Amino acid sequence: MHFLDITHFTSEQILEIFELTDQLRYRTSEPLLQGKTMILFFPDTSLRTRISFEKGIRDLGGEYIMFPPEALEKKETPGDMVRYLENWGDGIIARYPDLSKLEELSAHATIPVINAMTSHNHPCEILADLYALRSTRDNYRDLTYTFVGPAGNISRTWMEAAKVLNLSFNHVCSADQRIDSDHPNYNFHNDLDSVLPESDVILTDSLPVTCLTQEYIGAYQITLDRMKRTRPGALLNPCPPFFRNEEVSEDVIASPYFAGFGFKKSLIYLQQAILLYCLSH
Repeated sequence: MHFLDITHFTSEQILEIFELTDQLRYRTSEPLLQGKTMILFFPDTSLRTRISFEKGIRDLGGEYIMFPPEALEKKETPGDMVRYLENWGDGIIARYPDLSKLEELSAHATIPVINAMTSHNHPCEILADLYALRSTRDNYRDLTYTFVGPAGNISRTWMEAAKVLNLSFNHVCSADQRIDSDHPNYNFHNDLDSVLPESDVILTDSLPVTCLTQEYIGAYQITLDRMKRTRPGALLNPCPPFFRNEEVSEDVIASPYFAGFGFKKSLIYLQQAILLYCLSH
């Protein structure tokens, strides 16, 4: 089984992955990937996703071989390439801008192809965030999620997760930056302050240069004052890397609203669960 897009999975399958994550998080160390070799395509600039995949494979007794993502840009077709790679690898994990390249690899592969981030989506990251929320909020599927920022791979993946898990999802940004979707779980707003009182989880992503204007930041920056207008117990979960005084203010990151750096700790277990789930299905 491949893991390219959250919408390729049912809610039941995602919950199975969460349950497997629970087992990995609380178990004693077992070499569940012993004898397995994963082929990784990651840029040098990747930090959190790459470290957690590398360590996660090693912690389960597996091995990996690392290539730069440019290796996928050979003249050789992805179908021909993957048929050779599967002679020596048990799975492929790739961080590559073009999702269609990973889709073409998976169309010809008999080993799992796992999406570690594309320009279209970032499914491992968002599922890990949902798992972390599930660990602290039993009612995580009943909360209202509000993403503040322009359309991009993070906002799009949150929308896709909302579709599959039937989450209440708001997207707040300027009208020209909305996601093109008419799905009932996607609720678009361009006025942030009007949506705050109904929000339980505030989500952000780093801003493109075009949004780094005084007008945009004034309208959409998440500040401590704005978080005080959200529902009781609300959390701020900015997608890293975040930048203080751009999409989020300095004071809100220093506040109890910030989910915290440890919020990402379970990323390693969730990615291990995805690997094991895909290898066994």
